[in-house]
Amino acid sequence: MTSRAPVETCVLNDDAPWNEFDPSAYLDQNYRDLLDVDAEILSLVRDHFSDHFSARTDHVERPILGIDIGAGANLYPALAMLPWCDRITLFERAPRNVGYLRQQRDSLDPDWDAFWKVLSERDPYADIDGERNERFRKTVRVQKGNLFKLGRRGLLGLRNTQGKWQMGTMFFVAESISTSHDEFREAIECFMLSLAPGAPFAAAFMEGSHGYDVGNRHFPACDVDEAEVRKSLDEFTGEIETKRLGEVSHMVRPGHTGIILAYGKRNQGPRS
Repeated sequence: MTSRAPVETCVLNDDAPWNEFDPSAYLDQNYRDLLDVDAEILSLVRDHFSDHFSARTDHVERPILGIDIGAGANLYPALAMLPWCDRITLFERAPRNVGYLRQQRDSLDPDWDAFWKVLSERDPYADIDGERNERFRKTVRVQKGNLFKLGRRGLLGLRNTQGKWQMGTMFFVAESISTSHDEFREAIECFMLSLAPGAPFAAAFMEGSHGYDVGNRHFPACDVDEAEVRKSLDEFTGEIETKRLGEVSHMVRPGHTGIILAYGKRNQGPRS
């Protein structure tokens, strides 16, 4: 009789212990010191956003609303949007992460100075260096919520937040909230449909991840590669660059094979 390998149970986003996510442990593991891979990501995202806004030919003055979906205990995506945004929404589900973000809004920890130093190598960031913390306090708002409820389809099949934000980031979220490839694709859809036509965006993904530990709790992940990331985003953007960071120096923990950064601009047409 031939034995069969056990079938792995799919862990959905609602199954994960988000109420027990420990932001302090996560910071200790990832952001107390600036890692080489984060410095490289910051440089690429900084240049993408700076180039986008410097190339704009329209001079219509309007508030620019930014969103960082699944902000967690990572503030560098929000800092990357800071020079241009009148309001930045940090959208987060885990209660303790929400508490951390609200505390940081009022008083940024020095941990983030090294990350800002990389960003401030270009003028849009250097120009606000002296007012960075005050600008962050005035600009940032923390919103507790579930990504999958951010834009559920309503009347006429449209999402109620479609096109609301003119700039957006989503770092290590879509692939790090469940083991489901369907939920991975839906997370990307929720993110991209929340952005206005023409909005610049940046998103980062752990490649080949099978889950990760934060403190003494385990959280699920979906094993994705660069081709799947690009395929999931292609529908929503006419301009996209992807970069795989797969050297040994890019590994931030056991259990993944690299990092994928994707950045571009939301396409002009509605999703069919």
